[in-house]
Amino acid sequence: MTTIRDVAKAAGVSVATASRALNGMTNVTRPTRERIEAAARKLDYVPHSGARSLTRQRTDTIGVVLPDLFGEFFSEMIRGIDLVVHAAGKTLLLGNMHGSAVETGQALRTMRGRVDGLLVMPPDSSAETIPDALLRDIPTVLLSAGAENGTIPFVTVDNYAGAKLVTEHLIDCGARRILHLAGPQSNRDAGERERGFRDVLRARLGQDEPLVLPGDFHEEAGREAARRLLHEELEYDAVFAGNDMMAVGLMAELRDAGIEAGRDILVAGFDDIPLARYVTPQLTTAHSDIMRLGSSAARLLLQAMGGEQKGPTDSLVIKPTLAVRGSTCKIDREKRD
Repeated sequence: MTTIRDVAKAAGVSVATASRALNGMTNVTRPTRERIEAAARKLDYVPHSGARSLTRQRTDTIGVVLPDLFGEFFSEMIRGIDLVVHAAGKTLLLGNMHGSAVETGQALRTMRGRVDGLLVMPPDSSAETIPDALLRDIPTVLLSAGAENGTIPFVTVDNYAGAKLVTEHLIDCGARRILHLAGPQSNRDAGERERGFRDVLRARLGQDEPLVLPGDFHEEAGREAARRLLHEELEYDAVFAGNDMMAVGLMAELRDAGIEAGRDILVAGFDDIPLARYVTPQLTTAHSDIMRLGSSAARLLLQAMGGEQKGPTDSLVIKPTLAVRGSTCKIDREKRD
C-alpha cells in the first residue's frame, strides 16, 4: 500500500510538506503542491484518514481490541474504559480477535485510519505476537499485558501476587491437597497464576508436584474439571481455579452431584467478576479491580494522544486483594501454620 512517505520521496519533499499539500494547507508553494499532487496520482495514493502527521484530522475515536467481547470480565473492562473515554468526549470502536494472533493483526489493520489511539489486549498477554508495524505511529496502551521489548506502556494485574494470596488463604483454611485449574497454556496471566500457586505450595507444604488440570478460562472448562474430579480417584480438599468463570462452572457441576463449595470442598477463583458475588455460595477470589484496569489504561492512552510521551515507566501494575466469601472460609490468624 502506498504511503505518504512514498509520495514525499517521489516528489522530492519532506513528509511534512507532502502532508500539508495533500491536506489543502496554504503554506506550500504552487509548483511544489502540483509536484506532490502529481506524484500522489501516479502512485495511486489514497489519503489515510487517520494517518498521524502534523496536520492530520482526528477521529475522536478510541479503538479497543480484545480477545473476546463475551463475559463479565470483558464487559467490566469495557465499562471502565467507556467511563473515561465518554467523559473525554470520545467514542469507542470495539474489535474482537477471538483469541487468535492472526485475527489480532486483522482487527488492528481494520482499526488503522479509523481511530486516534488503541487499547489492545493480546491473546497471550504479551505484545510479542503483534507485528510492530501495526502499532507504529499510533498511541497504544496494552491491557492486561506487558511488552517484552519495553517500548509500549501497559496496565496489568500482578497475577503472581494474587495467586499467592489465594493459595495462602486456602492453606490457612486448612486445605492441604489443593488442585489448580489452570488457564490457557500460551497465556502469560495464566502462567503467572500457576507459578504463584506452585511457589506457595512448595514453600508452605513442601509440595513440588501439585495437581494441575488444564483449562481455558471458560465456564465449561470448570464443569469438565468437576466431572473429572467426580469420576477419577484424585485426592483434593480445595480447588484454586485460574479465573472466576471456571470456578463458577466447577461449583455448579459439583453442586449437581451433591457436593457443596464451602462445606465439602474449598473453591476459589481469580478476577472478582460481578457474578462471583451472586453465585451460591459467594465465591472467594482475587479482586483484580477490572474496571480500574480499563479506566487506568484509557487515561494513560488519552495522555499519550494529547502529546505526552508515554513509555513502560508510565505503566501500572495493579495489586490484587483477597475477597473472602462463602466458598472457602474466613482466615483465623491464630490457627495459621
